[in-house]
Amino acid sequence: MTEKLFPEGAALVIGGSGGVGQAVCRELARAGTPVAITYRSKSEVAQQLAGEIQSLGVRATTHQLTIGDAAQVESVVEAAARAHGRLHTIVVGAGTLATQVLLSEMTRELWQQVVDQDLNGFFNVVRATLPRLKAWGGGSYVHLGSAGHLRWPERDGISVAPKAAIEALITGIAREEGRHGIRANTVLLGVIEAGMFLELTRQGVFDEAWVKEVHKTLALKRWGKPEEIGHSVVFLASSRAAYVTGQRIAVAGGYGL
Repeated sequence: MTEKLFPEGAALVIGGSGGVGQAVCRELARAGTPVAITYRSKSEVAQQLAGEIQSLGVRATTHQLTIGDAAQVESVVEAAARAHGRLHTIVVGAGTLATQVLLSEMTRELWQQVVDQDLNGFFNVVRATLPRLKAWGGGSYVHLGSAGHLRWPERDGISVAPKAAIEALITGIAREEGRHGIRANTVLLGVIEAGMFLELTRQGVFDEAWVKEVHKTLALKRWGKPEEIGHSVVFLASSRAAYVTGQRIAVAGGYGL
């Protein structure tokens, strides 16, 4: 008999149209769960991904979403739950493209923008999903965080600091909501060959000197692959991690050791 890793319903992947998010959606689908994919502006990417997943015989829906908009978050969560019957996992991987600046160079406007979109956006997601998960008898959160919590990455504070605040909320959810069958965990991302890293490389932010310097901090002398994030998300979301909550898995090549 095939092992059933997930209950009925779908995984909602917030930021599913991104480079890492796409891999997460694919791996969840390959593990047998339907997926609700959110996108902010990449409608064509999301639709193509949904078609790819459906070709595997797994249901997928797409939903436009900006998590900084609380009303829109509520509407999308309601629509995704209606489409799939219920949601069993909330993967939060949406994030603002990080500007590489020292803390001393960070403007108030930049800080406010990222906090409003990423940190307050995560709170919006929790407000919209937590009561529903409790009513459905449980579920899980998987946050895509930053390996910058393990060793401070210079100039990446605008990405790391809000994610650290989200980490505190993940811990709180794990502690307070476990009695309701709700788990909350994080995958800490290192440098992954997808999404923001590729975009910032294209912009010339990361040059050869940067690559050499970062490689010195890695035990495994290569960048991570997006599907490696997907594998960890699948584990944390599945019944194989049924007794795992409030934990962090660093998929970062040994960064910070």
